[in-house]
This record gives sequence, C-alpha cells and structure tokens, in this order.
Amino acid sequence: VRGTIFAPYGRDADMAGAVYAISLENRGAQSVAVTLSLEGKLGHRQQRVRTARPFVDAHQVSRTPDDVLLLEGAALPGVVSLALAADSDVSVDVDPDAATFALRRELRVPAGGRSQAAFYLAAGPERDGARATVGVMRRRGWRELLTATRDALQALEQATGNEEMDRLINRNLLFSYFYSVGRALDDAHYYVVRTRAPWNGRGLTVRDWEALAWTLPAVQLADAGLAREILIRCCELHGYAPGQGVHYLDGTLFEPGFSLEGAASYAIAVDRYIRDTEDDQIVEEPVVADTLYLSSEDLASRRDRNVPLYTTEVTLSGAPTAQPFTLHGNAVAAQALDVFRRTLDEDTARDVEDPEAVRAALRRHFVVGRAEKTTFASAVDLAGGSSADDDPHGSALWLPLYEAVDRQDSTYRRTVRGVTETPRLLAQQCARLMGPDSAAVLQWLRRAVLDNGLAAEEVDESGRATGNGGDAALSGLLAWSAWYAVHGLGTTP
Repeated sequence: VRGTIFAPYGRDADMAGAVYAISLENRGAQSVAVTLSLEGKLGHRQQRVRTARPFVDAHQVSRTPDDVLLLEGAALPGVVSLALAADSDVSVDVDPDAATFALRRELRVPAGGRSQAAFYLAAGPERDGARATVGVMRRRGWRELLTATRDALQALEQATGNEEMDRLINRNLLFSYFYSVGRALDDAHYYVVRTRAPWNGRGLTVRDWEALAWTLPAVQLADAGLAREILIRCCELHGYAPGQGVHYLDGTLFEPGFSLEGAASYAIAVDRYIRDTEDDQIVEEPVVADTLYLSSEDLASRRDRNVPLYTTEVTLSGAPTAQPFTLHGNAVAAQALDVFRRTLDEDTARDVEDPEAVRAALRRHFVVGRAEKTTFASAVDLAGGSSADDDPHGSALWLPLYEAVDRQDSTYRRTVRGVTETPRLLAQQCARLMGPDSAAVLQWLRRAVLDNGLAAEEVDESGRATGNGGDAALSGLLAWSAWYAVHGLGTTP
C-alpha cells in the first residue's frame, strides 16, 4: 500500500483542496477485493488570528445526490465549507447528529497487478463553491493534478551544488511560498502573513519588514511573476501607512509602533525587485509610486533637526528601542534614500537627504571606543548615550548588505566578533551568514533540526526549535540568506 497526499498546484491545477491517492499492489497469485474507507468526524472548527476561538454553531455533515460530502457550520452566512468525494462510485454513510461520515470505495486488485483510488477534498467560502471545486478535481483526475503539481514545484526549486543545503533552502523556500503567502477563498486576492501554521504565535499578522525583506526575496528567487504581484499587493494593503506597526492581513493596523526599517522597506524591496528582474516598469504602477512618496515623507518626518539620522519607536521585534537612533535602522534608511533619489520625480528627489551624509553620520555618531578598538553601537541618543547590545532582528551583521560598510571594514569586524555565537534566535543566525563566520553558520544550519526542518523563531545551540516553530516569513529569510551566502558571497557550504 502506498499513499500520496498533496495539494494541487500549478497551471490549471491551482485550487483550494487536497488529494489522497492510494496505490495497492497485489503480489499474490489471485485477485483481491479491497474496500478503502475514508471515515471521520467534523469535530472542531476555529477562527484564528493569533489565538484560537472555536465557532459556537453546530457542525453539519450532509450528502449530495452525486455522493459528495459537505462539511460546514450551521450558522449563516457561512465562513468556509469543505467537500469530500472519491474518484469513482462510493457508498456514503452520514450521521447528521454525530457529524460523522464514511466514504467507502471498492476495487479489485488483479494478481501481480496494481489498482489505484483517490479521495478529493476541496474548500470554498460556502458549500456550493466547495462542491463545484471538488467536481473539477474529480473530473481532471488525481494523476493529472499530481503531474502538474510536481512540475510546478520543481520549477520553483533552487540549486547550490550541495545536496544537503539544497534541501534546507528549498524546504524553507516552499514553506514560505505557500505559508507566508496565501490566496483568500472569498476574494481570490493574495495576502502576506507571518505564517499560516497554527502552532506559531505570530499567526496571521505581519510587519512591513517581514513581508518585504523576509518573504518577498524568497518568493522572488522562485517566481518573479508572483513577487511582482506580492509587492504591488503589499503597497495596496499596507502602503497607506509605511512602517506604522503590525497589520492584520487586510492592512488594518493590529499593533501600532513606528519602525524605521518598515518605512524604508518599500523602497528597498522595489529596488531589489528591479535589479533581479530588470522590470523597471513596476515604478509606473500608481500604488507603488504613491507608496514610495509616502515612505519618503515618513522618513523625512523622522529626521533629527541637526544631524542626518532618523529616529524609530520600536525595533524589528516590536520592542521599544534602547535609544531613539538605531544603527540597523539608519543603515536601511540610507539605502532607501538612495532609491528615492533615483525613482522619485526630479523636484522631489532634489529634496531627499543625501544617503552618503547618513552613512557618514553613522561613522561619526555610532562608532565607540578608542584608537584601534572601535566598534559600532547598536543605538544612540546623540547626547552621549549608547547601547552596545546587538539587536538579533536588526543586527549589525547586516550592514554590508545595505552598503553602510564594507565586509572587510575593521570596525565592522570587531563589532560582529562581539555578537554572541550561542544561537537563540534564528534571525540572528541568518544575519551571521552575512558576516565573517558565514561558512561555520552554513555548517550549523546543515545539522540544525529546526522545527522538522522548518524555521523557528527561537532555537537552542543545536538548532532545535524551542519556540514559535513553523515561522513561514522567517523560512523565507532563512532560504534567501543561505542562498545569498552561497551565490552572492561565494561561501562554500
């Protein structure tokens, strides 16, 4: 007996559902009659943003004349319905009071031969849509759906030349592709969230930075067309208030808190997209152009009156900053200013702060220590106060990526040598891939268990998940940073 479970994906196969295909091989000398039974109970339905809240209406299980099972709630309007069906004639048993069901499929396996059967599951915003979708799946057949899915997934995969590293990158890339990005059942639009995995506490909320600097680069590696849609979609939903905090998936503000990196992330994402795809027409999209202008205005409003540095309210983790001016935030802002000067109209671009002035201010105000023992402070207040603790989510290790310093810069190297080598947060391990210990971190990642191979926000020294596993946006950062370490920095896995 061999079972294959998959969610259809690819050209003419991308639909909300799943397939359970079963293959039976008879190695005996006589044919065998077999009954395959798919049994279950609609026992729990819940709504979740970050925490689970069960629906209080009754569970309903019903049968249609064409032997499709419908699973839904009794309350109207419905939120979601599921439809179950088999690939051929079945006997169906339903107990409406207990909300239990059974689909029984009979088949004969010839001597020395094989027989296959399949069950289909489809989801829809209401029962008729779910029933229609499962009908299409049944009509197209599981073999065609499986072939299309395999071909589509293989087209998304990346290669580094190292089998173990390829598995790590592709597992996390695909997890981010499908679990940080989702197409809604009710309006068929794309949405970006931290993760759709229900065991992660970050849930269906997202920061601008997570969507545009963690998820989008990974999607862009695999599917430039979808990356364009996602970038425009983020501008539509979240671009009205760049960097203002954590958002629900539809753009509504979930948790206020201004992040300098969030405001700058739109310009950096647009620039990275153009460089990777050579599609500079994206800046002609009205919503993208509007978002860039809003981002520029928001950054300008955060500039200090005397020094070309910019304040932030919270770090990328959402915690209040130790000091108002952060090293990582201003390095990111400098690169965003560079993009604004190249993409905004001539009159507006003329008033944009010179990014080199910001980078020079980083040197003047963030370098602490004496003579040949200088390092970068992670945050300052421009009045003599500073913090040396590296921010795991906005680490100094990222500075070369944003062209704030060279990777061989002595102050930078002394600073990152002081960053803890004891893994605690996976985001900081991704940052270490940009630094001088990149090769050692790649080796650590090859051995790391993570959350069954998927990114987890918190890890122990061995790489085993200790908290918030199934982090799809962080999986995107992990996949992209590992890929970049190999292809962009030339690190050998």
